[in-house]
Amino acid sequence: MAKNCHSSAMMVHLLLLLATTTVDLCLGGAISHTSGAKAEPMFISQSAAFKFVVGDTISLPCEVTHPGTYVLAWKRGIAILTAGTVKVTPDPRVRLVNGYTLQIKEAVPQDAGDYICQIATLDPREITHHVEILIPPKIHHVTSGGHLQVKKGSPVRLECSATGNPTPNITWTRKNNVLPNGEEKYVSPAYIIENMDRHKGGIYICTASNGVGHSASSQINLHVLYPPEISVERQVVFSGEGQEAALVCIVHGEAQPEVMWFKDTMQIDQTDRMITEARGARHTLIIRKVHAMDFGNFSCVADNQLGKSRKTVTLTGRPNVATFRSAPNSQWRDKYNISWTVDSFTPIEEYKLYYRPIFSTQEQSHQVYAPKPRTPFIADQAPSPAYDTFNYHAGYGNAIHWGKNEWRDIVLPAIPLSQHYTQGMSYVIRNLDPDQQYEAKVQSRNRFGWSDFTERFLFTTSNTDTEMRDMSVTHYSSPTSGTGSFFRWRLGDALIILTFGLFSWSF
Repeated sequence: MAKNCHSSAMMVHLLLLLATTTVDLCLGGAISHTSGAKAEPMFISQSAAFKFVVGDTISLPCEVTHPGTYVLAWKRGIAILTAGTVKVTPDPRVRLVNGYTLQIKEAVPQDAGDYICQIATLDPREITHHVEILIPPKIHHVTSGGHLQVKKGSPVRLECSATGNPTPNITWTRKNNVLPNGEEKYVSPAYIIENMDRHKGGIYICTASNGVGHSASSQINLHVLYPPEISVERQVVFSGEGQEAALVCIVHGEAQPEVMWFKDTMQIDQTDRMITEARGARHTLIIRKVHAMDFGNFSCVADNQLGKSRKTVTLTGRPNVATFRSAPNSQWRDKYNISWTVDSFTPIEEYKLYYRPIFSTQEQSHQVYAPKPRTPFIADQAPSPAYDTFNYHAGYGNAIHWGKNEWRDIVLPAIPLSQHYTQGMSYVIRNLDPDQQYEAKVQSRNRFGWSDFTERFLFTTSNTDTEMRDMSVTHYSSPTSGTGSFFRWRLGDALIILTFGLFSWSF
């Protein structure tokens, strides 16, 4: 009842105010006819658009010259906010300051819209201010509430929705990693990942920003379920009798796989000599005091609810691949001293050295070949060419010429046998062409078999002999044990080689 009385009183007050204004306007008009022209009120402020961040104070100017007795009112739509200096709206946040500036505290989104400042002349004059309320971004939805499990091979759609004014942009990133497509970020409300695998899992972050306040972000933990995946640390593990060998498989899987080791088709049980270890994804089979019968193929097998995987590791007593140690340029026109070392737990019994010249197409076209039966060349025999050829170029000495693809091979016995881990050989190849590039490769054999070939090694003969007057020393040492080494001295044309733990050969 009291509220209704208050409202009625307000309406009466407003009607009285409007009536008084009408009387003043009429009197003012009459006086103007009798006493001359009267200055009418004019707006100094102009219509404008304003942007305010939610929570800020809205301030809208309405400055007028010569207001006289005219009433100035603020309206919003059909609602009157103020009339003259009287506040009409019941909103406690609204007030007039500094004359007729309208102030609204703690702006909310609903305050957006048009505000009209009007002068109650016979022909009402007004200005309109447009107010836009800026709202910081807020994320209200992400896929699966931020936790998602998918199977390997499945497509995934990650979604992120946010509100705010202006409409926020959604940017996707991946915690401590780039996105699966290799980009650092991607702008879109949704991010699609095709053909999921374990490398594409992780924490994905969607960030909403619109330039108002602070950005908002949310995370999606993408968990990938997949069968075991295995990689081996070394496909071939070199060892020797009485040594210790470690065979390593790196196993990933979700759920966590069970890992077993096999020798051929027989599952390996732990013994004092064969031990299995697991540290995170690293699974190791340790073989203590290797026996000759241990050499062969081992496999690690991983199994979980989604599948099974197998990888093979070879344990061998064969030599490692040799490493060339000689310089690429010869000091002679027609010969080259080639040397190499090889790691082997068992003494090397012999080497095979292959070499051939590298001819250009034009050089090959100037050679004529007369093939003869090929016989293997042993190092303690005099070298004999695989083919007799006639060369139209001026030669040097008794040079040997053969086709671009024809390899010359030499068998070099390792006498005496070395017990050192790092062993080696030095050999002088003779009857070469001057200023010619050659390629070479080497194999090594111990009692367990031949090693793999080396990568090709390139060397070049000189166009003039270099006279060696000073003594030079070349030293090769074992990178593992430090005990195998040899020294090579050269004084003039004399070649002196002393070997400790490495065998060398010179012709």
